[in-house]
Amino acid sequence: MADIVDIAVSAGSFQTLVTAVQAAGLVDTLKSPGPFTVFAPNDDAFAKLPPGTIHTLVQNIPQLARILTYHVVPGRLMAADIAKLNCLTSVEGSAIRIDLSHGFEVKNATVIAPDIEADNGVIHVIDTVILMG
Repeated sequence: MADIVDIAVSAGSFQTLVTAVQAAGLVDTLKSPGPFTVFAPNDDAFAKLPPGTIHTLVQNIPQLARILTYHVVPGRLMAADIAKLNCLTSVEGSAIRIDLSHGFEVKNATVIAPDIEADNGVIHVIDTVILMG
């Protein structure tokens, strides 16, 4: 098996996320033993952001790092584990609301591919970048 970063790179549908993780200096963290649960926005999710958002974030590394770490939760949490919870606390420190009333949602994003296992955690692919606030 591979780590979270290697899986994201090899999938081919996370190019924006991988570029953002590299820009924020988080590659080594996400390659560490963890374990981590990552809510990974795919490229289509990043494409939904207003024009210029990604460019602006890459110019503001602390803000980019905050947003990216908001998508990461400590521990290896499979969908069945998350389904028992109302809320998770991100590595960034903010709460992520869980909503199972219309499928599997975290904050404003729908999980479109849960439970992708990695050596150092699990990835849940989401269709929207989750923003704090």
